[in-house]
Amino acid sequence: MKLSIELSCESSMEWIETVMGDFNSFLQDHANCERKASAMAMSFVAKYPDRVEIIPELIDTAVEELEHFRSVYQLMEQRGVQLPAEISQDMYVKRLIDHCHSGRTERFLDRLLFASIIECRGAERFKLVADHLEEPLLKKFYKTLWTSEAKHGNIFVKMALNYFDEDRVYKRLNELNEIEGKVLQSLPLKAALH
Repeated sequence: MKLSIELSCESSMEWIETVMGDFNSFLQDHANCERKASAMAMSFVAKYPDRVEIIPELIDTAVEELEHFRSVYQLMEQRGVQLPAEISQDMYVKRLIDHCHSGRTERFLDRLLFASIIECRGAERFKLVADHLEEPLLKKFYKTLWTSEAKHGNIFVKMALNYFDEDRVYKRLNELNEIEGKVLQSLPLKAALH
């Protein structure tokens, strides 16, 4: 059984050109995204403490995302790039969350599935970044992140399958995947992960 999904659309070449044209801004945004991903995993633990089957994996994911943040921050230090003074709202994530159902159980499913899709999108984009970087250490770093994010895409679907019927999970995953593609294509290009 496949635990993730083929994204409904590919990131554009214009996006990767924008990132390569302002890589320091991309690093700042990437660091923020890793912090938010860690916090998101822990928010599942806080909001759903009764879902004990998935808490260990959520904690592991949160720790791994925080380690990614540390690695990105170390790259930023080497390049003399500071963290931004504040974390701006991620319009991509906000628009996705706007499509979540409102009931507690339905929202839990949607948030897990969007987490999977977001991780799959991150994997796709980290691969593009790795493919377009020339500096060997940076290239290796983003290749490592690409494989890690792809694994996270699987984890969240697997978590959902603990609580929901397979047909329901994949039907909703396909619906949310189509929404993600439309949201992604509607956003202005910027040197950011989303």
